[in-house]
Amino acid sequence: MSEREVAISIIGSLEEIDADDWDACACPEATDGARPNDPFTTYRFLKALEDSGSVGTGTGWQPQYLVAKIADEVIGTAPLYVKSHSQGEYIFDHSWAHAYERAGGRYYPKLQIAVPHTPATGRRFLVRPGFEETGFAALVQGAIQLTENNGLSSLNATFCTAEEATRAEAFGMMTRMTQQFHWRNDGYADFDAFLASLSSRKRKTLRKERQTANGFGGTIHTFTGDDLQPEHWDAFWEFYQDTGARKWGTPYLTRRFFDIAQETLRDEMALVMAERNGQWIAGALNFIGADALYGRYWGCREHHSCLHFELCYYRAIDFAIAQGLGTVEAGAQGEHKLARGYLPTPTWSLHWMRDPGFGRAVGEYLEAERAAVDEEIDVLTEYGPFRKAQVEEQE
Repeated sequence: MSEREVAISIIGSLEEIDADDWDACACPEATDGARPNDPFTTYRFLKALEDSGSVGTGTGWQPQYLVAKIADEVIGTAPLYVKSHSQGEYIFDHSWAHAYERAGGRYYPKLQIAVPHTPATGRRFLVRPGFEETGFAALVQGAIQLTENNGLSSLNATFCTAEEATRAEAFGMMTRMTQQFHWRNDGYADFDAFLASLSSRKRKTLRKERQTANGFGGTIHTFTGDDLQPEHWDAFWEFYQDTGARKWGTPYLTRRFFDIAQETLRDEMALVMAERNGQWIAGALNFIGADALYGRYWGCREHHSCLHFELCYYRAIDFAIAQGLGTVEAGAQGEHKLARGYLPTPTWSLHWMRDPGFGRAVGEYLEAERAAVDEEIDVLTEYGPFRKAQVEEQE
């Protein structure tokens, strides 16, 4: 092997790679104890999914992590999974699957580079600093070759960065643009400073909602780090099961995941909990990155007016301002977030189809979809809650 020759291998478990080697690619900024930019691609988060049975046998997410090496040095990794369905991805390709199968093809299994069950933007081709070009090319080409060699329908990398989306086009991958609602911190000193950036009518509405929510007859707490306790997860698991059963038919995460998270991820979580009459009645779980807060799960056992908005959106803004975080990503979908200060923001994914004809059809679909999403973002932004000058500044 020459000095610069890259070898690609596949591992079926993170047990087969050293945590420091994975994190040197996934979160090199955190090797000195700093907070990871992306809490979801760290070894400990992905290992929690694996060890808890939230991915693996019977879940439709079978790990096949990509590892790129030069000699014995790991220079790149990718969270790659063999998928037998399209659940837990939040980038919807069901219509593609139906069309391909109507034409006589077999859409599943497919390959997915993603953080399972997590619609949050971040790097998907994790490359150690100093190997940006070599490592990225090796991972993209290796994933495409794996798809080709195994006769699979497609390779998909969901919620990648805009930079990755642009770079991967050179390797024949197609870019898909969708959108989410994100809140951006414009250097606000506090929530009132944020409110001052809104139109008068929206400002009054948000104040009224917070007043209504906080009148539920209890108290709201935000726990992170060592303040998180097992009793909080006992309650939150009940909330999560209820929401999961209503939204997806079954929760994606197992109870064991939250126990592992308590041990290994508590410094990267902020759990907002509402307490009434000595009982936990609702909660919202967020993950903390170096410059972003990621809203992930919500649930409740009692319904109170506006409490969902308070726990999921307004307390997240409070936390981001207090911690100096630049963004709150509030998860997938939900136009109701717009009125609460969360603006439409492009999100990206990459797709490669083994069948050239099907690839052309998908490419035409993506081109039309992108024009529609561009228009949707413009319209939604125009009708957002900010004063017009404020919107122009954020753009």
